[in-house]
Amino acid sequence: MTSVRSGVLSVLLLTAFVPPAAAADLVITSRLHHLRAGPEREWAEFSEAAEGAALALTFQAAASPRSRALRVRHRDLKAQWRMLLNGREIARLPLDEADTTTCWEVPPGTLRDGANELRIESTGEARDDVLIGEVTLLDRSRAQVLSEAAVEVSVREEPGGLVVPSRLTIVDEHGTLVSLGNVSGPDQAVRPGVVYSRGGPVRLLLPAGRYVIYAGRGFEYSVASARVRLAAGDNPPRRLAIRREVDTAGWAAMDTHVHTGTFARHGDATADERMLTIAGEGIELPVSSEHNMRVDFDARARAASVRPFFTPILGTEVTTPALGHFNVFPLPPEGEPIDPQAADWPRLQAAFARAAPDPVIVLNHGLDDHGGFRPLDPSRPISAPGSEPRDWALPANAMEVINSGAITSDPMALPRAWMELLGRGIRLTPIGSSDSHDVTRYIVGQGRTYVSCDDREPGRIDVAAAMASVRRGRVMVSYGLLAEIDVDGKGPGERVRGGRALDVRIRVQGPGWTRARQVALYMDGVKVREAAIRDSGKAGVKWEATWRLPAPSHDAYLVAVATGPGVKEPYWPTAKPYQPTSIDFTSYVLGISGAVIVDADGTSGFGDGR
Repeated sequence: MTSVRSGVLSVLLLTAFVPPAAAADLVITSRLHHLRAGPEREWAEFSEAAEGAALALTFQAAASPRSRALRVRHRDLKAQWRMLLNGREIARLPLDEADTTTCWEVPPGTLRDGANELRIESTGEARDDVLIGEVTLLDRSRAQVLSEAAVEVSVREEPGGLVVPSRLTIVDEHGTLVSLGNVSGPDQAVRPGVVYSRGGPVRLLLPAGRYVIYAGRGFEYSVASARVRLAAGDNPPRRLAIRREVDTAGWAAMDTHVHTGTFARHGDATADERMLTIAGEGIELPVSSEHNMRVDFDARARAASVRPFFTPILGTEVTTPALGHFNVFPLPPEGEPIDPQAADWPRLQAAFARAAPDPVIVLNHGLDDHGGFRPLDPSRPISAPGSEPRDWALPANAMEVINSGAITSDPMALPRAWMELLGRGIRLTPIGSSDSHDVTRYIVGQGRTYVSCDDREPGRIDVAAAMASVRRGRVMVSYGLLAEIDVDGKGPGERVRGGRALDVRIRVQGPGWTRARQVALYMDGVKVREAAIRDSGKAGVKWEATWRLPAPSHDAYLVAVATGPGVKEPYWPTAKPYQPTSIDFTSYVLGISGAVIVDADGTSGFGDGR
């Protein structure tokens, strides 16, 4: 094997001499291989030197007049990788960091008598460290392999036994997602190892083998599991029960940043599949945010029979070439388009105002670089009107502090930026969102915003009342945890009169499958109290306490933040950073309260300017 020289990676060439066998599975390689696209290491968890930039495997086989299947395992695919058999492309591996085994069709006539070559390579220039291997040529067609056995799975919410939309995650005995014989349709959205169901039994089609099946419904619910051992021809039933573990009564789950591959032109979720994923993750207020267009989810939700589970909101992501990205909602179905080519922020703000009366305007992923521009770059100070050039008056009344599809290396990078802007008198509502374009690679609603409103009927939420809460900052942001704050009976977005010591009650919630490790209280962006949390997997309230603070001598704001380790389990894996600032990364979960304003002198002046 040629070593790496001058940043150019070699091609790995392995040869497996196996006698031709017409009716037997053939192991082409029994291990995973570390490949690297680009000259630099992507993550510290990978070795400094990869085996190669591509994998070329030669093997002996017999020509086949019928279809056969090729099974391959892969992990950490951020760029596009393809498989070629004797120069013929037979697959483009799914863009997904998850540990996955997929199964692909080998068309008749592709195999040759004698030596054959399988080549796996990246199609682009993006930096990407991956593991690919454990390749087996199977003696049956893909359809035969993926329908050897079945298991009938039903998911119900207890107590009561109500059939609900859900996410099923299927892994083999090694914890690896597996290809299924199921295909997407009106009742289910299917990807390797994942099925979103709108309710009712799902007949999972699988190769014979041992599996673990998980069922869940997003952040607020437990995850149920069942182990099955399937022989060819088996079709056993399994009933899984999930329970609500996080009390969010009076707070509606909102995802302000929801895309589809259908309209965004990247990502893989069709518009119809998106309806099932929204319902399956328990999002009650999904905001359609397609790039520079208005797409109403209402009719599709009704056609999918999931409209009672959520109230869709029409919006758009104004995606500019070099002024940042902004979600604007709610919008009327028709109206003046928002010009993404506006010359500066003031013109953008004027366009937002013409599009709808008093819209919510969210600054998206403010530390990401798009078109050579980062909205919250320290070199571009954003301040209150009048103290900086007008071109830098931020045209937003909210900002993402968590975007689970574009995670930052530092979990506090965006929350710190938000608190700094609050300290400058810029009143911004904190927002959590998913920015999901996919069925499962980035989970819709993984980052979410809880909005204070009546959510007893998720399909009939008063949008005007909910948006009023968003504008006031009556929200909490969740990415696996929930940090609740109450200051002398006042919550996020509310004011409390100063002049006396303050009782600050903080409560941290989460399902049993996330962990909280620390909680902190910030005043004006400065950490003033913190505590460690011993969380062994308790569901619901993981920690709560009341802290007494001395009377602030000036107007201030208070924010609670809870943190914990990321989720590695396949049913809700937290992502790696979108634009990392380091090759080192420790995954995390996060809960952030909205800000409680302390009016020290009774003038109600804090943050009133914006």
